[in-house]
Amino acid sequence: MVWLYILIGVVALIVGFVAGAVIVKKKIESDNAKVGKTSEEILNKARREADEIIKEAKLESKEIIFKGKQEAENEIKEGKKELQAQEKRILAKEEALDKKVELAEKKEEMIIQREKEYEDKIAEVDKIKAETDNIRLQLIQEIEKISGMTREEAKQLLRQEMIEEAKVDAAREIREIEEEVKRTADKKAQSVIATSIQRCAPEYVSEIAVSSVNLPSDEMKGRIIGREGRNIRTFESVTGVDIIVDDTPEAVILSSYDPFRREIAKLTLERLISDGRIHPSRIEEHYEKSKQEVEKHIYEVGEEAAFNLGIHNIHSDLLKLIGRLKYRTSYGQNVLGHSIEVA
Repeated sequence: MVWLYILIGVVALIVGFVAGAVIVKKKIESDNAKVGKTSEEILNKARREADEIIKEAKLESKEIIFKGKQEAENEIKEGKKELQAQEKRILAKEEALDKKVELAEKKEEMIIQREKEYEDKIAEVDKIKAETDNIRLQLIQEIEKISGMTREEAKQLLRQEMIEEAKVDAAREIREIEEEVKRTADKKAQSVIATSIQRCAPEYVSEIAVSSVNLPSDEMKGRIIGREGRNIRTFESVTGVDIIVDDTPEAVILSSYDPFRREIAKLTLERLISDGRIHPSRIEEHYEKSKQEVEKHIYEVGEEAAFNLGIHNIHSDLLKLIGRLKYRTSYGQNVLGHSIEVA
């Protein structure tokens, strides 16, 4: 009985296994059928997509080819234009070069022609010179025969005549110099008198510390002072000289113990008055010009003093120092004039 149950169980197990195998097989077949159908659909879809891609690729390739062709044609056109322009420039340069070459050849021909003419003229001049020398020699011989004097005697006579003529010219120059001296005697006499007064009046030194500048009108005083006194302050700071504006009609006074600065300030103020435009920038401009003029003047004074004393080859800085002595006084006496007198 037990064996029967076992047999029945084994048979049932075999039947269940066979049934399961049949069911699995059918399912597998069913799945394979579905997979085959799906793969075919996917393949067809892929083929359609591939066809579309190929079509699009063909269209794009055609478009790219068309664009490339157009770009190539444009580049070719541009290249042709550039080549034509270069050809035109080359032709123009060739024409200019041909003209230059032609001009150079003409100049060379002209130079050769002029050289030939020059050589012919030189030969002609040499010929004329030789003929002139012969004629001159013949004339000298004829003159010696006619005058009865030799060449040396004629030279001596000519020399004496030149000496006599030079004496006459020298006498004329002396007379002219004497007349000039007479004309300038008054001026020199005044200078001598002024120097003598300066020597004999040492108490006058205090008055020499100021200089007076004449004005065209009293209105100029206001322009010299300027708005809020800016012009007069600028002038005093630039020149280092004080301006005294008082009740003196049509005049202002410059005060400084340095005669050199006072001279520059005086010249600067005179330039400003002549110019009529008085403001700080013009004051500085005219001051520099006046300073250069006075320095040039003292250099010339130094040169003149050295020349009068017979001193040469003096350094320019020493000449400037000598010229500055013109604006120095000692015990009421001008230092430069006194130095020249005692030298």
